[in-house]
Amino acid sequence: MTVWLAGHRALVVGAGSGIGRAVVDAYLAEGAHVAVLERDHAKCAALRQAGIPTVQGDATTAEDCAAGVAAAVEAFGGLDGLVVCVGVFDQYLGVRDLPAAAVDAAFDEIFSVNVRSCLHAVRAAVAHLERSHGVITLTTSTSAHYPGRGGVLYVASKFAVRGLVTALAHELAPEVRVNAVAPGGTLGTDFRGARALGLGDVRLADTPGRAESMRARTPLAVALEPADHAGAYVYLASPRARGVTGTVLHSDGGMGVR
Repeated sequence: MTVWLAGHRALVVGAGSGIGRAVVDAYLAEGAHVAVLERDHAKCAALRQAGIPTVQGDATTAEDCAAGVAAAVEAFGGLDGLVVCVGVFDQYLGVRDLPAAAVDAAFDEIFSVNVRSCLHAVRAAVAHLERSHGVITLTTSTSAHYPGRGGVLYVASKFAVRGLVTALAHELAPEVRVNAVAPGGTLGTDFRGARALGLGDVRLADTPGRAESMRARTPLAVALEPADHAGAYVYLASPRARGVTGTVLHSDGGMGVR
């Protein structure tokens, strides 16, 4: 049985837990070489203990993204793929719910983490990916396609990631393919709210009755876990998707058919 990503050299940004860590594990299982850029110290330690080249840094900064790319290139001799999985949530706050005094800081934080991190990571990796005819896979969300799956700032930021996919796919073709995965609600992640909104310690996964709610609202009646999304990233990075760019692959239990 052949593996899908034999020899593929990837950097996964935001891979300490949740979907990012599931992507790392799936890539390794499919024959890839994987390095990581991760902010959290304890998560970095766990990744290094597993033998994964890991840079501790903040993906919202150009310097740390460049350091992550440099570490991957040094470890593997080049780069074939970039995955970005960082994110911060707004706990469904609508425009009426946002404290006026917090709007600027919350906007800056959410767009910095959810959008600017993608730009910095791509900018740092693009020359290497052009040389290898590589692939970029960003993480958007079902929130970027259907109302009610996030608050006004989160939804807007994920729509911006959709725009990045389209713009980058056009700009970087034919050398680099650019796609995204749009996960639906996911159990067992460390996905947290924005600090600027006082939500930095609030994890979406801790919401009471979350699994039951997820099953009730998805046509497939599933409560998805990080590993359920990882195969979508594997496919998009693989030669089997060599004709796919500018696409968002939905991994959300069928939200679009309800």
